[in-house]
Amino acid sequence: MTETRAVRAWTLPVVAAAQLLVVLDGTIVNIALPSAQEQLGMSDASRHWAITAYLLAFGGLLLIGGRISGLLGHRRAFAAGLVGFAAASALGGLALDPAMLFGARALQGVFAALLAPAALALLTTTYAEPRERGRAFGVFAAIGAAGSAIGLIAGGLLTEYASWRWCLYINVPIAVLALAGTALVPKALPVRDAGRLDVPGAVLSSAGFAAIVYAFNEAEPRGWASPVVLGLLAGGVLLLAVFVAVERRTPNPLLPLRILAHRLRAGAFTAITLMFLAMFGFYLFMSYYTQAVLGYTPIQAGLTLIINAIAALVGSMLIAGRLYGRVPSAALILPGLLAAAAGMLLLTGMAVDTANVLPLYVVPAMALTGLGLGLVITPTAILATTGMEGHEIGAASATYNAAQQLGAALGIALLNTVATTATASYLAANAETRFDAASVHGYTVALAVAAGILIATAALTAPLLKAPKRADIERQDEPVLVSP
Repeated sequence: MTETRAVRAWTLPVVAAAQLLVVLDGTIVNIALPSAQEQLGMSDASRHWAITAYLLAFGGLLLIGGRISGLLGHRRAFAAGLVGFAAASALGGLALDPAMLFGARALQGVFAALLAPAALALLTTTYAEPRERGRAFGVFAAIGAAGSAIGLIAGGLLTEYASWRWCLYINVPIAVLALAGTALVPKALPVRDAGRLDVPGAVLSSAGFAAIVYAFNEAEPRGWASPVVLGLLAGGVLLLAVFVAVERRTPNPLLPLRILAHRLRAGAFTAITLMFLAMFGFYLFMSYYTQAVLGYTPIQAGLTLIINAIAALVGSMLIAGRLYGRVPSAALILPGLLAAAAGMLLLTGMAVDTANVLPLYVVPAMALTGLGLGLVITPTAILATTGMEGHEIGAASATYNAAQQLGAALGIALLNTVATTATASYLAANAETRFDAASVHGYTVALAVAAGILIATAALTAPLLKAPKRADIERQDEPVLVSP
C-alpha cells in the first residue's frame, strides 16, 4: 500500500466513529429519558425537550454547518465538531437540572450540524474511484443504518447497568479516539472563492426547518388540527419558500439550487427522506409492541433490534458497498425500498394472541427492513455529493443529512398520529376489546401506511433514478438536470 493510500485508509474509521456519534445520539437518550426525568425532576410536559432540543439545533443548523465546513476546510471543521460535541456531551452528563440538560442537548445539536456534513464531505473528497468509494460509503452507510438500533440497545444497557448519564458520557471517549485519528486524515483546504456567508439564507433556512420539525413534535400531544401546529407548519413552509426565492438571487447561496435540480440527486433525496420517515415510525412501534404487548424489558426490546442492525450492515457493506459502480443506483435503491415495505407489510398480520410471533413476524420483519435500509443509504449518500465541488460539497452533505432529519421527525409524528387515531376508532367500534388488542391494531394500520409510502416512493423515484445511456452519475462528464 502506498503512503497516500495508507493515509486515505485512516479517513474511513475516523469518519465512521463521528457518524456513530451523530446517529447514536438521535436515539440513545430515548430509553434513558424516564430515569433522567425522575432524577432531575422534569415535568411530563417538558421532558420531550431532551430529544427536541437536539433535533431542532441539528436539523436547523445543518445548511450553515455545511457552509462553515467549506470555509474552514472540512478536516478542521470535523475536528472542531468533535471537540464541541464531546464537551457538550460531558456537560449533559453532569446536568444538575432540566435546563442544563436541555441546553447541553441543544449544544450537541449545534456541533453535530457541523460534524455531520464535514464527515460526509471528507469521504467524498478522499475516495474518488467508484469501487473504492462504494466500499467506503458502504461502511459509512452501515453505521448510519445500524446506529439508531445500536443507540436503543446501548441506551438500555447503560441505563440499567450504569446510569442514564453514561448515555451522554459515552460520547467523550469515542470523540477523543476520532479526534486523535483526525491528524492522519488528508487535509481539506478551505474554499477560497466561496464569498460572504449568506446570512439571510442562514436565518430563513434555520427558522423554517426548526418550525417544521417542532410542528411535527407538537403534533403528537396537541393534534394536527391544533392552531399551534398549523401555525408552525404554515410559518415553516412560508420561511422555506422565501429561502428558495432568496437563494435564486444571491450570488453566493447557502444552498445552490442546482444541487436539488439534478435528477438523480433529487431521486436520492426523495428516497432517503421517505425511507427515514417509514423507518423511524417502525422503530417506534416495535419498541411499543415488544414492551407493552410482549412484556419485554427495555434491554430485551433493544436486543431484538440487533437483527435489524446486522441486516443493515449486510445490505450496506456486503451488498450495496460491493455492487456500487457495477450496477445502476436504481438497482440498489428500489429493491431496498420494496424490501423494507415487505417487512412492514408482514407485521400487519400480527395480533395480541398470535402464536410464534417472534420467528414468524418480528425476526423476518427486522431482517427485511434492515436490509432495505442498508441498500438505500449507501447509494443515496454517494449520489448526494458526487459531482460537487468547492463549498457545494458541504452544502450537498448538509442537505442529505437534513433530508434524514426531516424524514425522521415527520415519520414519528405522522405515523404515531395514524396509530393513535386507528386505536381510538377501534376501541369506539369494539367497546369490549382489550386495550392492547386495539393498540396492536393501531400499530398495524400505521405500518401498512408506512409500507404504502415506501411502495409509492419506489414508483416515484424510479424515473428519477433511471441512469442516462452513458452511465450513472459518477461516470458522467455533464450533469443531467431537471427542467426548471
